[in-house]
Amino acid sequence: MRSSLLKVSALALTCALTAPVSWAQDAEVDPEAPPPPTPQEIAAENLDQLLDLVKQGQARASAENKAREDRFASDKANQAAALKRAEDERAREERRSARLEKQFEQNELLIAAKQEQLRERLGTLSELFGHLTAASGDLASNVEVSLVSSEYPGREGFLKGLIAKMSGSDQLPSIDEIERVWFELLREIREQGEVSRFSAQVATPSGELSEREVVRVGAFNIVDTDGNYLSFNVDKLSELPRQPGGGFNSQAEDLAGSQSGLTQFGIDPTGPTGGSFLAAIIDSPTISERWHQGGYVGYAITAVGAFAFILAIYRLIVLTAVGGKVSSQLKSSSARDDNPLGRVLKVHETNPNMDPETLELKMAEAVLSETPKLELGLTLLKIIAAVAPLMGLLGTVTGMIITFQAITIFGAGDPKAMAGGISSALVTTVLGLLVAIPTVLLHTVVNGRSQRIIHVLNEQATGIVAEHSERAHN
Repeated sequence: MRSSLLKVSALALTCALTAPVSWAQDAEVDPEAPPPPTPQEIAAENLDQLLDLVKQGQARASAENKAREDRFASDKANQAAALKRAEDERAREERRSARLEKQFEQNELLIAAKQEQLRERLGTLSELFGHLTAASGDLASNVEVSLVSSEYPGREGFLKGLIAKMSGSDQLPSIDEIERVWFELLREIREQGEVSRFSAQVATPSGELSEREVVRVGAFNIVDTDGNYLSFNVDKLSELPRQPGGGFNSQAEDLAGSQSGLTQFGIDPTGPTGGSFLAAIIDSPTISERWHQGGYVGYAITAVGAFAFILAIYRLIVLTAVGGKVSSQLKSSSARDDNPLGRVLKVHETNPNMDPETLELKMAEAVLSETPKLELGLTLLKIIAAVAPLMGLLGTVTGMIITFQAITIFGAGDPKAMAGGISSALVTTVLGLLVAIPTVLLHTVVNGRSQRIIHVLNEQATGIVAEHSERAHN
């Protein structure tokens, strides 16, 4: 009975001792504290041993609590010291801020006084420097794109540096700098009326640099000795990717090769870098490019026109040869089979005793049989002359459809988007007229040749019938 009661008490005390220890472990673990007793260590054989164990647990818990309290007190003291340091630092910064604000206000007053003193000392020079700055700015913007700068580089750098110096309000321009602005202004005016020859680096359209001798015509154009027009941009001369042509390049070559005297040369006065006139000439499409603008309809019109031209030339050659043979036959007393008139006259020679009515029919039949050969191709030429303008009208309608589609997609604000359709519409119309007008003229010429020969056949046939009828009546 006593042994059972002892075990129950030991179990209760074990639960009571292990619960606080577990809570203490969850709250904070002291790495230097001994580990808590296990339930097997707490188990005791008698009450005395159990009491000793309880005393040991209380002493251990008291030591752990004392260690935690010491740490909490130490942390609190550290935090209080850190707070005190932060407050001291804040006070120092506030005092420093007040001192700097006071110094800033004093500096502002000093700057204002110095500026006023500077204005008083400058006097009328401030107006002079203002005009100098404006003149330097205008001159810098001009010389930056001027062809004269290709021969005298670096001028815009000096002018921009002078403008920055005068805008800084801490330095004044020197007499030499002011005189150089005057000199550069006069040199720019003078060089615009001079033709100068010098060597410079020129970039090809592919980007390669080469040393060339160039000729500058004022501030209007610059060419090399091969007659190529050059452009100037950002201190660099470049060969135009597309030359104006039309004799301008030969004039430029003559100018580059001449040493004195007068030479004909076309200049562009609209801009220092080759203005709108030169750009318009360069951008103008060639005949081949205009032809390609007609598209497939233009190609078809060209093919039809070429066929009509070849046919007309062929028929002219044939009719000219036939006309020569007919003329030779008129001078001959015997009929030959190598020409239409000879074949018509052959009918009378083979039938000399035929009655006039039958002979007249035979001769008319012979003339009719020769007529289709002489009029061969005339109908086709007439059809081509009528169809070519219709094909041009087809290309016009097609081009306008393309134009309206471009307007639908891009709007009417971009003329380049509509240029393709308009070009196709106009070029096909021109091609149609260019084919129709010569074809009509060629048809007239060929038809006149054939009708002339047919008229000779009819005239000779009628004369032979009349002569035969006269002999019959006599």
